[in-house]
Amino acid sequence: MARELFTVEGRLSVRAQMDPQNPFQTREWLVGNVKGMGYKEASHFLRNIGLGRDLAILDRHILKNLVRFGVIPDIPRSLGRGRYLKIEVAMSDFARLINIPMSHLDMLLWYMGAGEVFK
Repeated sequence: MARELFTVEGRLSVRAQMDPQNPFQTREWLVGNVKGMGYKEASHFLRNIGLGRDLAILDRHILKNLVRFGVIPDIPRSLGRGRYLKIEVAMSDFARLINIPMSHLDMLLWYMGAGEVFK
């Protein structure tokens, strides 16, 4: 159970399992150890706690816009580890090319697809 993974000396401590210097490694740990957590969810979680600004949160809105801007040729039917990471690298390269932080590009592409930002 996830709660047990994040308990240190009887106290709940999510950050104890996180490596702030390596969010990519932390994401791999989350995906491998938290049942039901995939790359998108792990990236979103890390972004929300301030550790994932260079990670992509690849959902249908973002994928659609990556196709629109020629970053990827088409929207994949599924996103396994290899495909997710390959698209993330392409998106990161695109972010550098247009000189925008990955987290900002992610939000912009999501907004373009969803049409609104809500909380």
